[in-house]
Amino acid sequence: MSELLYRSGEFALRFHHVLPPLMLAVAAGVILPRFLVRSSWTHRTPRLTLGLWGLLVLVVTASLSLAVMQLFFPVAESHQLSEAAQGCFLTSGRRCVDVMLNDLERPSARAWAGFAAAVCPPLALALAFARQVFDFRRRRARHAEVLGMVGHWRSELGVTVLPHTTPAVYCLPGRAPQVVVSEGAVHALTGEQLAAALEHERAHIAGRHHLLAAAASAVGALSRRLPLARLVRDEVPLLLEMVADDRALRRCSRRALAVALYAVAAGQAPHAALAAGGPSALLRMRRILQPPTERPTVPGVALLVLTLAVGLPGLAAVCCSVPAPGM
Repeated sequence: MSELLYRSGEFALRFHHVLPPLMLAVAAGVILPRFLVRSSWTHRTPRLTLGLWGLLVLVVTASLSLAVMQLFFPVAESHQLSEAAQGCFLTSGRRCVDVMLNDLERPSARAWAGFAAAVCPPLALALAFARQVFDFRRRRARHAEVLGMVGHWRSELGVTVLPHTTPAVYCLPGRAPQVVVSEGAVHALTGEQLAAALEHERAHIAGRHHLLAAAASAVGALSRRLPLARLVRDEVPLLLEMVADDRALRRCSRRALAVALYAVAAGQAPHAALAAGGPSALLRMRRILQPPTERPTVPGVALLVLTLAVGLPGLAAVCCSVPAPGM
């Protein structure tokens, strides 16, 4: 009977430790993404929205790591780890290693298993990102070889011209980036419109947007059912196009960029490239030609989401270090 009571008490205490990070993972992985995608202000400030999506991904990853670690960690050693982490924080990280070594006793086998399990979520994300980067680089290299055979360099434009009648403008980012323009785009666009499209593509290259696109694809590849993964995969490419539009508008007119998007909307680009047109062209044209006249209501709501995303992991860690009442 006493053994049964002991086991039930240990289970309740362990559940008390695992519940806060799981609740945080549900909030950041299910609730907040749906709120974010339905908000009207996200397309007004695409840079801020990209940062929020990234924070949500980090919060979910950290929460899952903490929850998995608590499943393996012995309860007593879990409290020792929390106390050591608090001491490390109080020293502002200057004596973090010394504090951890002094406050933690020799970890047990279950504790080492908890540490190993905690590494799995970020490791899976890192491996998925590396795989996407490698795949994108392989596709870009293959397409660059084709361009070298069929395209020709236009020094006055600083682009590679592809013999194709359909208007298309896209870029191949990476170590040797290049902007590609079809002959149809050269003939269909005026000088100002072509310059606007080229500014858009050069904004992709300067911002290294291909890395963010690869990260979004990696998150989406890890889970098809988690709303955060699905929405990050769908929303981040659109936001990257909007960021490139905003940067291009610093050097061109709204009308020139909108007309250029309309002209190249049907243009095809390889999978690893970033194109000025594509299925999002109509939505972006409307955003460019009809910018919001009122002041965006972003700061209050976005600051709330930002605070939750940054502050709750620390709160979850504190909750996991507090014993359950009566235990």
